[in-house]
Amino acid sequence: MQRQGLYKICVSLITPNIEDMHSRKKLPVIVGGTNYYIESLLWRVLVDTGQENEESGKGGGASNRKAELEKLGGAELHKRLAEVDPKMAAMLHPNDARKIARSLQVHEETGVPHSCWLEEQRGQEGGGGLGGPLRFPDPCIFWLHADMEALDKRLDARVDEMLSLGLIEELGDFHARYNQERVQDSSQDYQHGIFQSIGFKEFHEYLTTPETSTQQEKDALRDKGIEALKIATRRYARKQNKWVRNRFLKRPGDHVPAVYGLDVTDVSRWEETVLTPALQILDSLRKGEQPAVEPIRVEGAEQRNKRSRYTCDLCDKPT
Repeated sequence: MQRQGLYKICVSLITPNIEDMHSRKKLPVIVGGTNYYIESLLWRVLVDTGQENEESGKGGGASNRKAELEKLGGAELHKRLAEVDPKMAAMLHPNDARKIARSLQVHEETGVPHSCWLEEQRGQEGGGGLGGPLRFPDPCIFWLHADMEALDKRLDARVDEMLSLGLIEELGDFHARYNQERVQDSSQDYQHGIFQSIGFKEFHEYLTTPETSTQQEKDALRDKGIEALKIATRRYARKQNKWVRNRFLKRPGDHVPAVYGLDVTDVSRWEETVLTPALQILDSLRKGEQPAVEPIRVEGAEQRNKRSRYTCDLCDKPT
């Protein structure tokens, strides 16, 4: 909820600019942003649990309460949620402490079950499976995707560049200023706030290496942290791709914007594979015509065979 509070603030700042551009017959183009930010920008949401207070930098409040809840563990949290919001409990995995804690927090702060908020959002005119109605009419999404092998090489190169620009030195300085005392007290937390960002926990062993360690031991831990950082970065990229597929491609309908795929595997062909097709699609949509390029669709994605075998992301076990 901490991040979602920030996204909500960003959306409230940018929405007037988009509306102003529409009034002047200009086409707003939003580039980049995290998945949560894009989702908050596209759809109207009703759940407001005072997350803005979390972003004030004062600590406490909603952020601390959510952290307190998560410490109870998935089983206890799921039991509590089942008592106040059985519908939501039935939709969440018992091991997903983060989401369960959020649902409990929504109930605590609003007095209304989280499932009721979601049902109200879906019930609004133009609402659907993803929540409330779209904020703006006829949006479209360009999904820049690449072959995974090519993407992995780019991500590794990006990490190498960050290292050459002083990433480890920056982490060491930040650790000394804000985390070293917590580590000594065994109160470090890599699940909330800035420390949940990719990079901190991957270098924990290196940053906490005893002064008596040899240079060889320190170098080994440094290399271990670099490899862990690259793995985490690649895993996050796959998670983002999975989010696009689940939130957009597998849920076609009027309340889900059309998604057009643009292949960026070979960036030397950018104009041919990205720029020109994107401009052609926008021009067609502007004229009210059907683009020559079809939006991406996943065949048969809406119906899940309950008797099929799936793997749980949280447990890493077949279900």
